[in-house]
Amino acid sequence: MLDLLVVGDANPDVLVFGAPGTPAYGQAETLVEQGVLALGGSAAIVAHGAARLGLAVGLAAMVGRDAAGDFVLDELKSAGVDISACVRHPDLPTALTVCLNRAGGDRAILTAQGCLAAFGPEHVPEVVARHVHSASYFLQPRLAAGLSEVFRAARGCGATTSLDTNDDPSGGWALHPDLLAQCTFVLPNQAEAVALTGAADPLPVLAAAGPVPVVKAGADGCVALEGPERISVRLPAVEPVDTVGAGDSFDAGFLAGWLNERDLRAAMALGAAAGALSTRGAGGVAAQPTLAEAAALARNAEITSTQGA
Repeated sequence: MLDLLVVGDANPDVLVFGAPGTPAYGQAETLVEQGVLALGGSAAIVAHGAARLGLAVGLAAMVGRDAAGDFVLDELKSAGVDISACVRHPDLPTALTVCLNRAGGDRAILTAQGCLAAFGPEHVPEVVARHVHSASYFLQPRLAAGLSEVFRAARGCGATTSLDTNDDPSGGWALHPDLLAQCTFVLPNQAEAVALTGAADPLPVLAAAGPVPVVKAGADGCVALEGPERISVRLPAVEPVDTVGAGDSFDAGFLAGWLNERDLRAAMALGAAAGALSTRGAGGVAAQPTLAEAAALARNAEITSTQGA
């Protein structure tokens, strides 16, 4: 039995640092500060981070039969992720993301979907895990259409479930009507939570649909609503090198904390620590912490709670 099955996207990230706001066209060559090839895809980063934190992790994802797919699977396997549920599309290429990073932490994200749109619920194995997490909902329309049933089946087997939608390139932000009811947790960032609900305070709206919402707020930590109690977690500041994948590393830490202790506050603190520490290096996985590193920072968390949604 796995501790965690992650379902979703896996691709290489090409990270460009010091990119101009608008690159010069006309075959002009522009020199930049740094370029990094790294494991990308929200689901893959979560799986990699959770394995780093000591969980037994499997990933269900689709890559192509190409060098990019080889790179992704090699990176995951070397991290200890079970890739037996990863499938390779015979014709379509592996997805690819280019991140243009500039000073101040802002970035533009360019993604070629490749085979992501071909990945569906039929590619997800029967659940033999304590928890099932899915990511990048809006990049995988076939999976999205059947994700409620995947989660319902997982819950029927005794697993808990979670969703991180990530961004919606279409701007529609429409979830399957039954999906949140099948989630134990929903893990958006603040901007995503507002977009999903249309509410300035998205926590009560998300909670009313069924899950415990845990909303990430970057350097301000995270906030959750459990019943009538609003819980906030904040850590001492960590000077970031690169924030790519920090939210995914938060998810990995949160899920490790939840599965290890079944305590929401402890899970939030470990998630915030894992997310913060992941920003120490370029790319989503290079600086992901060990459990000891994340737990040491989590012990410094400031946790507050108030009553009333």
